[in-house]
Amino acid sequence: MSNVSGGWQPGRGGGSQPGQGGGEPPQAQQDGGSGTGPPEAVPPDAGPHGAGRADGGNGGNGEGGPGDVAAVAGLQARLAESEDQKLRALADLDNLRKRCAAQVERAEANARTEVARQWLPVVDNLERALEHAAADPRAIVEGIQAVRQQALGVLASLGFPRRDDTGATFDPARHEAVAATHDPRVPPGTVVQVVRPGYGESDRQLRPAQVVVAKAD
Repeated sequence: MSNVSGGWQPGRGGGSQPGQGGGEPPQAQQDGGSGTGPPEAVPPDAGPHGAGRADGGNGGNGEGGPGDVAAVAGLQARLAESEDQKLRALADLDNLRKRCAAQVERAEANARTEVARQWLPVVDNLERALEHAAADPRAIVEGIQAVRQQALGVLASLGFPRRDDTGATFDPARHEAVAATHDPRVPPGTVVQVVRPGYGESDRQLRPAQVVVAKAD
């Protein structure tokens, strides 16, 4: 009996090798005649055009280009300049603080010197009065009164004039009440007697006045 035609038979047509007179094996036909199997996957960075794409085309060495190096150098220069400016500003501020402190100290010293200079004539007159203490007692009294007026003038020139608060309304900022008394001649809260005078005004006061204040019945 004859074989059914249409199928591949080994050795058919007198050939013992595949592909001689009888066609090729089915596996070879499915693989497109190459006989080498499916092609392998190519890595994305393989080949002459794929190398180094993941790291910016520099071969994967991690180094930036000339533009990046210049930018980093510029930033470092600006940082160094800012640090230098900060140190200079701190030094200038410290020098300014020292100069201001020295100026304040000199101003205070000059003010003390000026006040002491104004009191020197008062001391001189007191010494003269003491030199004449054995002479006429009335001259001593007159000399002391003159020195007192001179001292009051010095205080007034310094901005602390003596106040006469008799008859003024009691003010806690200007007066210090040491006693209270009934006085029908004045309304309550009126200063009827100054025990110790005050000097200066309320905004620039050397000391408050000690007073006796009238009270209600």
